[in-house]
Amino acid sequence: MSQEIIFHNYPNSPFSEKVRVAFGIKGLSWRSVIQPVIMPKPDLIPLTGGYRKIPVMQMGADVYCDSQLILRELERRFPTPSIAPANKGAGYAIGFWADRQIFNAAVSIIFGEIGDMVPAEFKKDRAEMSGAGFDANALKAAVPLMRDAYRAHTAFLEDQLSDGRAFWGGDKPGLADIHAFMNPWFIASAVPHRVAETLKEFPHVRAWYDRVKAIGHGTAKDMTPKEALAIAKAATSEAKEARDPDDPNGRKPGDRVTVAADDYGRDPIAGTLVFANAHEIAIRREAPEVGEVVVHFPRAGFWTMKA
Repeated sequence: MSQEIIFHNYPNSPFSEKVRVAFGIKGLSWRSVIQPVIMPKPDLIPLTGGYRKIPVMQMGADVYCDSQLILRELERRFPTPSIAPANKGAGYAIGFWADRQIFNAAVSIIFGEIGDMVPAEFKKDRAEMSGAGFDANALKAAVPLMRDAYRAHTAFLEDQLSDGRAFWGGDKPGLADIHAFMNPWFIASAVPHRVAETLKEFPHVRAWYDRVKAIGHGTAKDMTPKEALAIAKAATSEAKEARDPDDPNGRKPGDRVTVAADDYGRDPIAGTLVFANAHEIAIRREAPEVGEVVVHFPRAGFWTMKA
């Protein structure tokens, strides 16, 4: 049974960067499968059952969706060095701050500037993904407000680092650093000339950013999407059926359910419940390209409904 980390990503994905930094902190070797930025994604959808967002991590026939759950699973499988040695819950909660509050501001800053240059295909894809239009003029109009918001959130990070600590929690990097790093990295990758402007009044953040960036991404080796599908088809999931006695809706293994993100990219993924708990839900499904796989999702930020 393969225990190799197969990571479906693309280079300029900010949510993928979170996981790549975790690989660096933990010193992991991994296989990089580059997926398209926009639909169609013919070698991802058979694996996930319809989930289209990046990143996705694959371990044999187990498929982990969303960076939140991927980071939790990496910590479970590779606990040393830990990315959540203390205040574990707080580290994951900080992810929602980075993913929603700061990310929305970063997106406006980036696309308010380069929106006119974005290909029509990308605009159409993101409009379908979000359920709203991609209006470059509206993004530009929002930039002053979003710059204010981005500055305010960055000031929180500056305050956290102001006592001279190297990383959010002290001497070692962890979950909070991974989450907080994503947005300045995203701005740097998309509009590099804006980085100095957004960080000019925050010397501790600037120094911290360089420290996190220097961590690197572990050791990556390329893999083709077709190779990843073949590995899934040849493998057997490690997931075991287990009933959650505290499930507020009484779900049990064998129930047919759909799982969908609650923010954007809400494509419902249907399958048979394998297990669920407060943090994770896993469903079994099949596709000709991969055979039987188990797809795992976080509970926070996702909806589970009867199929």
